[in-house]
Amino acid sequence: MSETTIGGIAGRMPKFIRRADPAVLTAFACIVLLLFVGSLYSRSFLSPEYLLQQLKVASFLGVIATGMMLVILLGQIDLSVPWSVAAGAMMACAAAAYGPVGMALAIPFGIFCGVLIGVVNGIGVAYLRIPSMIITLATNAVAQGLMVVYTGGFSPQDSATPAMRYLATGFAIPGVPNAVVIWALIGAAMVFVLTRTGFGRTVYGIGNRERAAYLSGIDTRRVVLIAFAVSGGLSAFGGVLLAGYASKAAQSMGDAYLLPSIAAVVLGGTSILGGRGSYLGTVAGVILITLLQSILSVMQMPEAGRQIIYGVVIVAMLLLYGRAPASR
Repeated sequence: MSETTIGGIAGRMPKFIRRADPAVLTAFACIVLLLFVGSLYSRSFLSPEYLLQQLKVASFLGVIATGMMLVILLGQIDLSVPWSVAAGAMMACAAAAYGPVGMALAIPFGIFCGVLIGVVNGIGVAYLRIPSMIITLATNAVAQGLMVVYTGGFSPQDSATPAMRYLATGFAIPGVPNAVVIWALIGAAMVFVLTRTGFGRTVYGIGNRERAAYLSGIDTRRVVLIAFAVSGGLSAFGGVLLAGYASKAAQSMGDAYLLPSIAAVVLGGTSILGGRGSYLGTVAGVILITLLQSILSVMQMPEAGRQIIYGVVIVAMLLLYGRAPASR
């Protein structure tokens, strides 16, 4: 087929398809493929009830991946997600044990604990110039130790508040789970921030070339600090929702969300080296990862196998998209 013919076909495509990120289109194509494969294993895989349940499950990962995307756009990484999730959930449930005031402040307190973890990460990366992989891994270990000390090494006994359970499992809009609505609101806010505000443009600028952003007069350290604080807060909020979904917190509840949150972001075309990506791609990546988890569960794939798959996905996407910034 000649280049003229190919150009003519491309010219007849709808404008939004021609302008779309190939990675995003690939992610959505993979979603369609997984839906087809899943329908071969189970007839109920394409039922509205099952798909809505999968969207509900995806919303927890979606909230966490939103914060992860913001950090990755800066060219950084947040490895403190597991215990930011667990700390947010455990502290929110712990606050509920202190009477009506504690129950009213449970959710904000859980989110605050995650923000605090993020602030520590942000200070380490932005002001102390510690590599994000090192400081976030260390912060994750410290948070784990503090939670183990708090529980004495035993499973947390505190239960989620009715408000936490309502946010995670209730239906303020008939037929639409609250968790999905929350993810949609957080996603809409993130899209607005990234596309309509100076802060969002600064995030992309720092991800492309931090030195140039700094020389242009941008307070890059403050932006990095805020981004890590937001990531920690959203991870903790994801933990609060998970605790509401399960009615209580668990020490290891965040472990299963580190690699999937990174994989969801890079699957959607966000460069793991920073400076490029769209939230629509992250949404596609979250849905793709959730459907993949569902199919692997049906296939009774062990957890070790799932982690291998996530790792291969991240490496493959890094090889596919990660080299582009180097040519700038």
